Amino acid sequence: MARGPYNEEQIESAIESISDPEAFREVEAQVARAAPKLQRILAEAMGAGGWFGESHEAQVLKAATTPDEEARLTSVRTLLAEEARMGMMVGVAVGWALAERLSEQEQEEE
Repeated sequence: MARGPYNEEQIESAIESISDPEAFREVEAQVARAAPKLQRILAEAMGAGGWFGESHEAQVLKAATTPDEEARLTSVRTLLAEEARMGMMVGVAVGWALAERLSEQEQEEE
């Protein structure tokens, strides 16, 4: 089982360590190799959460067809920002779950 929960200091230290461009390149390369599978999991999770259902499609249509140009741009920007935030949150959850599984596998191997 993965360690946790983590305190603020531990999280801040971990964030600081991956802020280094050299350290981040290796993590980025690992994620790039796993990206196709992770993207599928992300899409499934967001779909299961209702993000890509009928209500989302209705919001897309509403944003795209708003008559006033400024209001339309604001609606589209808001929708894109919401999608990015949800994708990031679900992506973090998927990453966290992946880290836990990897930790469990390491412990089983010991």
